[in-house]
Amino acid sequence: MLSFDEKIHLLHKYLLIEKTFADSYKYDIMIWLGELTPENSNLAFLKTLANEEDIKKWVDKLTSRIVLKYDEEFDQLSDLISDYVEMG
Repeated sequence: MLSFDEKIHLLHKYLLIEKTFADSYKYDIMIWLGELTPENSNLAFLKTLANEEDIKKWVDKLTSRIVLKYDEEFDQLSDLISDYVEMG
């Protein structure tokens, strides 16, 4: 089982990788999350993730949802991210 600090490190590392259009939203996710430190309550979702694969799946699912649902004219990107972080 990974420690919380290790999970934060893996999340940060994965958010820096940009290979696809969906990955272009990773920077926005990182900005919304704020400081990637154990004290940041926005990172509480990491406690439910067991390993690196789970972290990658979580990020990939969020970026996919953004691509499918985000409409600049009607949506706030921060609202989509917030909803996913809080509700899954």
